[in-house]
Amino acid sequence: MKREIRTTSDGSKTLFISDLNESYHSHHGALQEAKHVFIENGLKLINDCEINILELGFGTGLNVLVTINEFLKTDKNHKINYFTLEKYPINEAEILELGYDELFTDENLKTTYSKIHLTEWEKSVEILPNFTLMKIKCDFHELSTLNLPTVDLVYYDCFGARVQPDLWEHSLFTMVAGKMRAGALLTTYSAKGSVKRILQDLNFRVEKKAGPPGKREMINARKN
Repeated sequence: MKREIRTTSDGSKTLFISDLNESYHSHHGALQEAKHVFIENGLKLINDCEINILELGFGTGLNVLVTINEFLKTDKNHKINYFTLEKYPINEAEILELGYDELFTDENLKTTYSKIHLTEWEKSVEILPNFTLMKIKCDFHELSTLNLPTVDLVYYDCFGARVQPDLWEHSLFTMVAGKMRAGALLTTYSAKGSVKRILQDLNFRVEKKAGPPGKREMINARKN
């Protein structure tokens, strides 16, 4: 499917798939959406010294970058192991045109942007001291077959249910829940009632939270 680069309201860029009429991020602001959903309502709520993060899916790599940006502000004794799934990686031209390295002033982020895209798939790579990244090229529905450590935090960032309804059904959430420890957090931009009911059925404590700009609500869910 053909993808094009579009600039969102906060100046950061995203990819748009015209065949689906769907973008990778909110047109109200890709960067501020990533920070709000996955950092403010995700990473900052986990206090463990070592955190295993599972992301569905890698996409443009923006969520990895905002996670590293927050990681660099923390105690250097902290460690993050980041596992991210993606079936359709973006290409080199798109990586360059998105220009996410220009969104950050920290030199570590500027050099890290290309590194996270160039690292081998299916291999755990130390991107920075105490921050490892493993990109896994697969369909999300293959999650149950993957050998992952117990997950503390899930970034549930799939395409919307309008274009990929199978990614918001009971079967995939069941696989995700199976990878999470008790007390682990799942955070997503979605606020659909059906998602809330599925998570509650899977024994999660679900909380509706204020959404990023342009979206009234989003979901946080803790596994019991």
